[in-house]
Amino acid sequence: MRTLTLTSILVPLLSFVFYRNFLRMPSLSTVRASNAAFFPAYTPVAIFVGGTSGIGQGMAEAFARHTKGNAHIVLVGRNRAAAESIISTFPKPTTPGVTHEFVECDITLMKNVHRVANELRSRIPKINFLVLSPGVLTMNGRNETEEGIDRKLAVHYYGRWRFIKDLLPAVQEAHKAGEDAKVMTVLAAGHGGKIDLNDLGLKKTFSIANAASTAPTYSDIMVNDLAARYPGISFIHSYPGLVATNILKTSDTRTIRIMNSIFSPLMRPFSYSVETSGEHQLYALLKAGPGAVRATDNGDDIGLRKNYYGDEEAMRRLWEHTEEATGV
Repeated sequence: MRTLTLTSILVPLLSFVFYRNFLRMPSLSTVRASNAAFFPAYTPVAIFVGGTSGIGQGMAEAFARHTKGNAHIVLVGRNRAAAESIISTFPKPTTPGVTHEFVECDITLMKNVHRVANELRSRIPKINFLVLSPGVLTMNGRNETEEGIDRKLAVHYYGRWRFIKDLLPAVQEAHKAGEDAKVMTVLAAGHGGKIDLNDLGLKKTFSIANAASTAPTYSDIMVNDLAARYPGISFIHSYPGLVATNILKTSDTRTIRIMNSIFSPLMRPFSYSVETSGEHQLYALLKAGPGAVRATDNGDDIGLRKNYYGDEEAMRRLWEHTEEATGV
């Protein structure tokens, strides 16, 4: 496994982040103005899986601000107290019947995802925006759930895939109604690596480095496959850049928690705040057209021209594998 040192992490990261964050991104005022122009004739429905912290929280808050609270917003996560605190800051809706709510779900278990998705489907027939951004940072080795899936991969790929698959009928209803119909997974578009089609799920070749590069590649392939299967709907995999979330602080790895006190002050000048990231990611979501999109932190679509490791065979085999792994 590759050895990580302070220099090997910071030098490329700082140079890359400086280039992306300060030389290429649209101004925050431009992004906010664009987001503020979103004014649909219908009352939008948006579900934020992972919306109780970090980037998902930032996106949910930005969406609530720009819709002036007149949207059905659902935060899905594990922390009810955090969700209720976030929802309390949303503008109060003036549209009759509009609600802002929290639904509890531990996305590491596919049985939970099935249950929650089915419950949402039973009472929300139409979804305009489905955003998935739960995250975990750990240096622990393979840590399987009772369902045989590594917890990191469950959070970053498998649980998201299952949520999307189970909720797609409601997204399709929005498309049929001529409304926005968009699905976004926030992870690391264009930052994956080659995958082993004979070891999907990393049962044989698991390592921290493999897990870190595999989930983005799976997600790149996922949005391309979904776009081919469900034409007219937007499927976005985004790379948010460096964002000042609590992911280091809340890691289950003691070394990472210690690193937080060292790295966070150093990286803060080069990082997006949660609020700024939320605006930029919402911008990428709202501007995306139908089909597959791999979005950068500034909302650009890089298409398949950079670091794409999928093909038709990879799409077919990954779909079959994921369906079996998450079927429960």
